[in-house]
Amino acid sequence: MKRKRYHILKLDPNLKPFENDLNLRMSNLANLKGRILQDGATLSSFANAHHYYGFHKTHDGWYYREWAPSADGLALFGDFNGWNRQSHKLNRLDNGSWEIFIPGADTIWHQSLVKVEVSAYGRSFDRLPLYIKSVTQDDRCNSNGRIWWPEQPYEWHDGGFKPRKPRLIYECHVGMSSEEPKISSFREFTQNVLPRVKACGYNTIQLMAVIEHPYYASFGYQVTSLYAVSSRFGTPDDLKALVDAAHGMGITVLLDLVHSHASSNTLDGINEFDGTDYQFFHSGGQGDHPAWGTKLFDYAKHDVLHFLLSNLKYWMEEYHFDGFRFDGVTSMLYHHHGLGVDFLSYDRYFSMSTDTDAVTYLQLANELIHELNSQAVTVAEDMSGMPGMALPVKYGGIGFDYRLSMGVPDFWIKTLKTSKDEFWDLGKLWYELTTRRPGEKNIGYSESHDQALVGDKTIMFHLADADMYWHMSESSQSLSIDRAIALHKLIRLVSFSLAGEGYMNFMGNEFGHPEWIDFPREGNNDSYHYARRQWSLADNQSLKYKYLLAFDKAMLALARTGKLLGRDTRLHNIDHNGKLMLYRRGGFHFIFNFHHEWVHNAALPVEEGKAYRLVLDSDAPGFGGFNRHQGQGFVDGQTLRFDIHPRTAVVFKEL
Repeated sequence: MKRKRYHILKLDPNLKPFENDLNLRMSNLANLKGRILQDGATLSSFANAHHYYGFHKTHDGWYYREWAPSADGLALFGDFNGWNRQSHKLNRLDNGSWEIFIPGADTIWHQSLVKVEVSAYGRSFDRLPLYIKSVTQDDRCNSNGRIWWPEQPYEWHDGGFKPRKPRLIYECHVGMSSEEPKISSFREFTQNVLPRVKACGYNTIQLMAVIEHPYYASFGYQVTSLYAVSSRFGTPDDLKALVDAAHGMGITVLLDLVHSHASSNTLDGINEFDGTDYQFFHSGGQGDHPAWGTKLFDYAKHDVLHFLLSNLKYWMEEYHFDGFRFDGVTSMLYHHHGLGVDFLSYDRYFSMSTDTDAVTYLQLANELIHELNSQAVTVAEDMSGMPGMALPVKYGGIGFDYRLSMGVPDFWIKTLKTSKDEFWDLGKLWYELTTRRPGEKNIGYSESHDQALVGDKTIMFHLADADMYWHMSESSQSLSIDRAIALHKLIRLVSFSLAGEGYMNFMGNEFGHPEWIDFPREGNNDSYHYARRQWSLADNQSLKYKYLLAFDKAMLALARTGKLLGRDTRLHNIDHNGKLMLYRRGGFHFIFNFHHEWVHNAALPVEEGKAYRLVLDSDAPGFGGFNRHQGQGFVDGQTLRFDIHPRTAVVFKEL
């Protein structure tokens, strides 16, 4: 029988030597689906653990079920029974499951506090229910599960919502979204930040730190209760109202998802729930992440797949999320987790170091998500460049819609730290921004939250440094600030127009947010000063931040109105010595002059007989420029000529 050749090989012939590995990738998926999907089951019907386990109210009482295969006994206790550990013991069922039925619909009430005592291997210990929807913590850091079952379920108003293209993503952290030195809430974000997102022109938000995590400074990347909304931001209904309001504004909502690892906590996490270290994770040292101190899932276990895939369906079903940004994908893909390894050749992706079970899980996850919602959006955070990451599974890929262009922000930060703009290599810049896997879509960006963590700086702060404190006023003249504003616009525009088929920005960076991000901790006297967003800087008309915000809005408008992203890119010319770059994407022509002194007479090849209009000029007064161009430029036959000034960029559109 002739073996099937997958489309990924046609897209990238360099993968031909690894055809057997790609066939193994696909046979692993087919074999696993054959084992877990029997009797006509679909991935959607398989991913229903949350409909069985956890708490479920009936007309005459409550069911509570858990999966704890190595436990000898489970007992539910809480405020509903006076914290009695003896009165509500669960019964063992098949396949490691446990169950109790509690008569009386009013026996447990909305927001009841609960825990479960687990007995295993001769000892007893307290745990939080695995499928709990909300968690609360008292002043002594004692955590309890909280039943979330309001009398009136949340009433949605987002019927018929459809995500918009291109993907213009606003990366958000609700807790630090207020200007006040505090932890902000879902409600405040809905009221104060969502209108800003819409006004800026972003059509997607990516919500970080939504899933319960005990350590605030982890940015939500050390999760404990995978089915619970972080209580520090509000209630489950508050989150639903946020998503609902976003949909009403035409904004897609992605959840920043962590299925690559989990917190090692036991009292408030899923680790050692049934007394073993291998219920969800690899046993022994294999289950410990060597750099993060967290636990690593065993994706070969069907019950773990059941738990994780159901988790995806839960967030889409319960909270109407439109998709996910998968965190830490590189760590999932390899047994070495990408630590200390370069990926300079294809054999690094197909070897004994590859965790094929994780690859199969990611394929299943993407198939499930798109089975649930054909318009769902999935984005992979993978720094390794695994081939096929953002190709359909049927092509031999892993199934994500996009991968993050993670090399681009790293390139910018390294460039800003090591080289003045007079010495930037535009050929290298072009390569870094345009090189991607054949047929795969990317989300481009120049900086995210990662680049501004404590110890580093935002791009604007790299460019201007301490002068931002003294010379961002309209009344202040500063060559340093003029340079910083000019280059900030150029960096964002060239990244926006070249680095992907979508675009991402971390909240506040659109107006050049200063400094870095640092959450309250012992080392900074528990200060919230750097864990907030200073929106007033952009709103203050006497400051120059307004110019960067205006430019960002105008830049995004190109993609919304002209279908810029997703089109083929053609380089016309790079003049390294003159620091001049000319290229076309879609129906737009870009001219960049990165030189710090020279004015260039740029010549763009165009189609004779067509008209062209200047649609964006970084030197316009409304963007903090000096109006040196004044709309000049003319077409001479098949050439568009334009005198472009230092550290500026212009964009022409075919009419």
